[in-house]
Amino acid sequence: MRAKGFEGMTCSIASVLGALGDRWGALILRDLFFGLSRYDDLRRSSNITNATLSGRLKHLEQNGLIERTLYQTGPNRYEYRLTPQGKDLALVMQAMVQVGDKWNLGGLAAPPVRLVNRNSGKAAKVALVDEDTGAELALTDVRVVAGPGADDLVRWRLTKSNNELAPSLPQASDA
Repeated sequence: MRAKGFEGMTCSIASVLGALGDRWGALILRDLFFGLSRYDDLRRSSNITNATLSGRLKHLEQNGLIERTLYQTGPNRYEYRLTPQGKDLALVMQAMVQVGDKWNLGGLAAPPVRLVNRNSGKAAKVALVDEDTGAELALTDVRVVAGPGADDLVRWRLTKSNNELAPSLPQASDA
């Protein structure tokens, strides 16, 4: 894993990345979202080494994203399940599927999985929605503003930003 973490950084994205640990952590969560739960299945799915898988499972457990439960004794064998905190990362994983499929970053012949409505079987997607109305928003309709936990670096970052999401900080009357 990485030598330097994100401790002390005021950033929700850095916090999630720190909890995941690295790309292996994200792939392990992918497999848990898909319903795999046993060590051997997780290993086979990603072709990860035993040492790396063991280390990443411990990291994910220490960060509250997964829990392990004993399902066999002699030898002891464990299943790994997502915690409520880990389940909340489903949105991140679903967004990664959507972006990966849209831009075909891996050069795949076709999307390897589809997100569908369990009841209708129709395609589902991750979208930005207005919290009050539920109306879908275009990315250009959204901007990033300083939250109540913003520190000086966050506020500086937002004043320097020129991206579509944060063209300017709100005036005092916008907050």
